Amino acid sequence: MRLFAACLFGVLLWIEAAAALAQSTPPPAAAFGAIELSPQHPIVSLSDRSRAWVDPTGFRTADQVEAMAGSLPWSVHQRGSRYELDDKALWLQFDAAIRGERHFFLQITSSTVPSAQLFYRASDGRWVVQEAGTATAVSDWPVPGRYPTFELAPADGTTVRYWLRIRQEHVAFAAALRLYESSRLLATRGQDQFLLGAYFGLAALIILGALVNAAAHRDRNFATFAFYVTALATGQLAELGLGEQHLWNGWTRWNGIATFLLPGVSSAAGLWFARNVTEPARFSRALDLAVWSVIAALLSTAALDTVLTLPSSNMLLMVLTLVGVAVAAILILTVWSHGEEPQIGLVAAGFVPLLATELLRALAGLDLMAAGPLTRDWLLLGGVAGLPLLFYALSLRSSHRREAQLRAAALARDDVLTGIAHDRTLLQRLEGAIGRAHALKQRCALVTLKISNFEALAAEFGREAADRALVVSASLLRRAATDIDLEARVGDHHFALLLESPTTAENAMNRAQELVARGLRPTTALPGGAAVKFHVAVALLPHEQLDARSSLHWLLDAVNAIPPEARKVIRAMNF
Repeated sequence: MRLFAACLFGVLLWIEAAAALAQSTPPPAAAFGAIELSPQHPIVSLSDRSRAWVDPTGFRTADQVEAMAGSLPWSVHQRGSRYELDDKALWLQFDAAIRGERHFFLQITSSTVPSAQLFYRASDGRWVVQEAGTATAVSDWPVPGRYPTFELAPADGTTVRYWLRIRQEHVAFAAALRLYESSRLLATRGQDQFLLGAYFGLAALIILGALVNAAAHRDRNFATFAFYVTALATGQLAELGLGEQHLWNGWTRWNGIATFLLPGVSSAAGLWFARNVTEPARFSRALDLAVWSVIAALLSTAALDTVLTLPSSNMLLMVLTLVGVAVAAILILTVWSHGEEPQIGLVAAGFVPLLATELLRALAGLDLMAAGPLTRDWLLLGGVAGLPLLFYALSLRSSHRREAQLRAAALARDDVLTGIAHDRTLLQRLEGAIGRAHALKQRCALVTLKISNFEALAAEFGREAADRALVVSASLLRRAATDIDLEARVGDHHFALLLESPTTAENAMNRAQELVARGLRPTTALPGGAAVKFHVAVALLPHEQLDARSSLHWLLDAVNAIPPEARKVIRAMNF
């Protein structure tokens, strides 16, 4: 619980800092003239360097706006300015002069703008018009990319007046407008593509791993996790402009829908995944029904929002997203409070950054927090932090739940008490090892052990202590065996270690001595720090014409023949 509280506290601090940064009071408007663009200032913001006017008709042309400019009620475009446009159009005007030979570009840092047009007059007085936005195929943009980007007039030192016309429905327009020198724009885009490629590559690997686990173990939690990550990544592709740039370029109708539909679907998928992981029906059928109701409301509202394309419908979707975040948090806390899931702490830690991502997106959509880097590209950090942790938590959870199944499946080949192979498995392996040794002219070895003080431990400390001695002995055998060897329990208190070929008499004797020495060390697993004493018989195989069963009986008879108080506890049979 303390881990979840610490994560939640960190997220709250993050959100508070983000809100403070995004909603900081803009500087007072000041008089501005032409923007001087030069390589010494490769990035210039248009905040407080341009003026804005909203055309209530939405249909005025550049000629009309230019002719009316002196009488229009312009306002200074400031950082954090928001414009509710709907059927209106936003006009921004600024003057710029490029010093030097470099090219400069205007970029609108939003991938959801349906239409943006840049106008300026060429040296012969004709309008130069460039258009970009979701209503235009990216391949037809003047500068294809994630964001609408326009090239400014060629550098000749003269001042050029620019007019930017933006149409935005569904949500308010509040994107940052910046001027970039060409090399800085390329560097910024290259860095973005690298980071975004790494993120979506990670998401693809997680999806593939989840699908493999879902198919291999028939685990529905991994199946829903794969669906959730797919929906989340697809929604982010749409929100970040990568979908229209690389996947559905030219599908302008779908692009306008996907930008708002897919994030809503990913929110519903996230809540569905949280519901499958926590299984709220175990605690309350009403809570489970409430979760399904929120999922249905999210999906239906997302579909309705794409049809109506109204600010009110988008606001309702954001409210439901906040409700979904709250419900997911309640589900996790409910399971945590019951203390039935040992991995719920890791699951909660993985959900915290993802829920914070949804929370920030919803707050920005409700105008409770200004949209900016923290609510756009930086939100990918939530996926980077949360998705691998959730995958790891689900893997641990799946292994824990399969443990009983694995133990049941192992009964056919392993000893129930010690967990190592039983005599039937050993005989099968030993038969194959002897055959390979014959064919390759090599030798394998078989080491048999008997706990010589087994009856004494049982008499002094009881049967439970004797059973612990068996488990300790099996552990010692595991430590002495290599990856190709096989340890097995072959009697009530008898064990065997098969050393696969090629091996030598020296190696076999060293293993036997190692087992005897380790057994004599006192262990806390036995009462009073008692030790396990072994009698050992070792032989190189194949020996004469003995098969696997005869070889095993030969060595067991030899180890049983060693006197209880013998000083020499290791007997080499044929070397």
